Amino acid sequence: MLDDEEFQRVMSKRRPRSTEKPIDIWGEFTDVLHEYEIVTGEKLQKPNPIWHHRLSMYGPPCGRCGKPLRTPRAKLCGACMAPVANST
Repeated sequence: MLDDEEFQRVMSKRRPRSTEKPIDIWGEFTDVLHEYEIVTGEKLQKPNPIWHHRLSMYGPPCGRCGKPLRTPRAKLCGACMAPVANST
């Protein structure tokens, strides 16, 4: 998972889309994938998972199972179905 600073670092490596070779849509992400591997140690083939590996998209860990809640405003854990204690 990437924090917001790491996500910005990785995505800053994205190249502008080439107008000369519009067929190579993954070419703009070559450096993004390399930077992601440097930051996390995990090698990806395509950049799609990077958008889902951003900590700020998820909530805190579940009090019962410890997995991250699906959103910061979740009322129920998606993994173990435990209700989330109201923090207010």
